[in-house]
This record gives sequence, C-alpha cells and structure tokens, in this order.
Amino acid sequence: MIEGAVRIVNRLGLHARAAAQLVRLAGRFESKIKLTRQDNGYSADAKSILNVLTLSASDGTELILSADGSDEQEAFDAISSLIANRFGESL
Repeated sequence: MIEGAVRIVNRLGLHARAAAQLVRLAGRFESKIKLTRQDNGYSADAKSILNVLTLSASDGTELILSADGSDEQEAFDAISSLIANRFGESL
C-alpha cells in the first residue's frame, strides 16, 4: 500500500467536474484507491463519484491518498499529479 498527503489547490475545490475527472482516472487502475480528509477522517472510494463529492473538499483541504494493489504506484502518481495540476483548471 502507498499512502501520502495531497492538498486540493484549485480555486473551486473538488467540484463535480473535477471529481468526475478523478473518478474516471481512478477507474483505469485495478488498485483500491481511497481519499481521506485529514481534518475529520471521512474516507471516500476514489472510484465512486458520490463518495468523492461527499468529501466536500474545498481549496486548501488536506487529503490522504492511498492506493493498494498491483498498480498502486502508477495510480498514486497519476492521481496525485491530477490534483497537483489543479484538474487542468487555470488559476
């Protein structure tokens, strides 16, 4: 299992379009992928749009990203990169 901290850095946070991008990307991997809020411990399956949206992760929210499975490193790298790159949104 790989685990690490990520911060939501896009202005609109983890809104519907960003969440859909994340879920589509997570769905490409066999590994189990989970996002957990650091402030309240709420966890979400990154392959479920409803779970991801219930995180209510606004700009600046700290999350723990974990991936567990045969392609965990690729999954972790791809999702953390998507988040770091603001889901492709401009500043």
